[in-house]
Amino acid sequence: MALADAAGTFFDTARKAFPEATEEDWALAHAADPEAFGPADSWLLEFRCFAVVRPGGRVTLVDAGVGPADAPAADWAPVPGRLPELLAEAAISPSDVDTVVLTHLHGDHVGWAVGPDGAPWFTEAEYVLQRAETAPLPPDAPAAVRVVDPLRRAGVLREVEGEHRIGRHVTLVPTPGHTPGHQSVVVTGGERELVLTGDLLVHAVQLVSPGVPYVHEVDPALARRSREELLARARRRGALLGTPHLTRPFVEPY
Repeated sequence: MALADAAGTFFDTARKAFPEATEEDWALAHAADPEAFGPADSWLLEFRCFAVVRPGGRVTLVDAGVGPADAPAADWAPVPGRLPELLAEAAISPSDVDTVVLTHLHGDHVGWAVGPDGAPWFTEAEYVLQRAETAPLPPDAPAAVRVVDPLRRAGVLREVEGEHRIGRHVTLVPTPGHTPGHQSVVVTGGERELVLTGDLLVHAVQLVSPGVPYVHEVDPALARRSREELLARARRRGALLGTPHLTRPFVEPY
């Protein structure tokens, strides 16, 4: 289930964010996601989480959106988000969520992880991150102070290494490059396999041309390799992609 916490205009224009994209790349991207293209080369995007309802009704939430008005991404993202009311509309109580997978620690993916009082927002949930994501964090980094440390103090942070399964149908797959410990999520058990990409790709230009780097990737070469490998896997397996930032939540791999 795709849950659009917020939508807005990115602080970089599309061509500034992806300076190596060619005119052919842009034409393909426009055809794939025309609503992402605003006036004056502005980049319009959604900030989306995904709820995976597992057998028995328990829920794995993938990412935690932009968050409330004072969330870590408040200086650039369109806060406050709507995730709590969207979950209520979907008849999902916060206590139904027993796992929160954070693909990475950028502010627009962790906003509802921890409440203003420093307590985990999802009180019954274990929060899962790759150890490669948490290990390099400086102690004073906003993600450490606002997210990782409170989750550790509450005893609900699980740091994993490499591929990791959650039940029978949810598998976490390391896809580093956007950040050091970025992970994507593969969901099986439905009619089709679903790959929740996280920020492995953030714009349709990286969907249609996976070699195009994004200026905010910490390791563009590694991000490209992760992107190409996961998209190739999705094509081989006939999987559908679920993306946090394209204007359509579910898209076919190119």
